[in-house]
Amino acid sequence: MLQVTRSPRRLARLLVVAATAASSVVPAAAYAAAGPLVLAPPPVQDEDGAGDHLTVTVRHTGNGMDGTYELHCHPGSGDHPDIAGACDALDRGTRWGKDTFAPVPEGSVCTMQYGGPATAHVTGTWAGRPVDASYDRSDGCEIARWGRLVPLLPDLRPQGPV
Repeated sequence: MLQVTRSPRRLARLLVVAATAASSVVPAAAYAAAGPLVLAPPPVQDEDGAGDHLTVTVRHTGNGMDGTYELHCHPGSGDHPDIAGACDALDRGTRWGKDTFAPVPEGSVCTMQYGGPATAHVTGTWAGRPVDASYDRSDGCEIARWGRLVPLLPDLRPQGPV
């Protein structure tokens, strides 16, 4: 049995609860009538494409690959000799929370092999982060670090029979 109360205070509270319930039902009903909710990323802006730009300077390769190259990814452009391959290598090596261009960690145990006098310097912006990284082939760790970025950096592995 419904008990009716004449207390103005209790009546005011009841009206507030009813108004709150009604206001939360109307928007939900309006959204349901509009169809399923689809979440989409924001549209691509001109400045978004400018974020993945690198300048690669390679020296002392001994095989005609020396030079300075510009590379833009997403979409790919520039004068790098292998734009698609370089962008793919960078995408494969990019992980959330990891620096794609990180140096070899201090205290690493590396093989004492020499990969030649080639050096590279990469500057620019990748995945929204500034890049200023230097590369050489002075030991096994540095050779492997270089290799992870081929073809951004030239492939200097021996070709043909050894």
